[in-house]
Amino acid sequence: QGQLVESGGGLVQTGGSLRLSCAASGRTFSYYTMGWFRQAPGKERQFVAAITSSGGSTRYADSVKGRFTISRDNAKGTVYLQMNSLKPEDTAVYYCAANKRTIANWGPYVLIDYWGQGTQVTVSS
Repeated sequence: QGQLVESGGGLVQTGGSLRLSCAASGRTFSYYTMGWFRQAPGKERQFVAAITSSGGSTRYADSVKGRFTISRDNAKGTVYLQMNSLKPEDTAVYYCAANKRTIANWGPYVLIDYWGQGTQVTVSS
């Protein structure tokens, strides 16, 4: 059974940076497209970013383009989300996700095979 475990969340001031990590185990996640979603209280889940199994292609939500960078290290079984220039509206629980679907399908309603438990990111104004 596959497992995804996020870390790296926390409290940061507006304009600051955080790097989230997602450690994958139990499956050969190097074959999976992986990504990040977030959900703020009272709001729907929002797609943030995705990366292909090889790491050769990425996809971002318009709201984070130019500020967030997704990457992966298949040797370590880890996916990262570098978040810069953080804004209060980035405050949410961030979830790591994985599936075997093409990255073009990743968006708010893509079917996910594996979810992490989430990590809280809070950006203070």
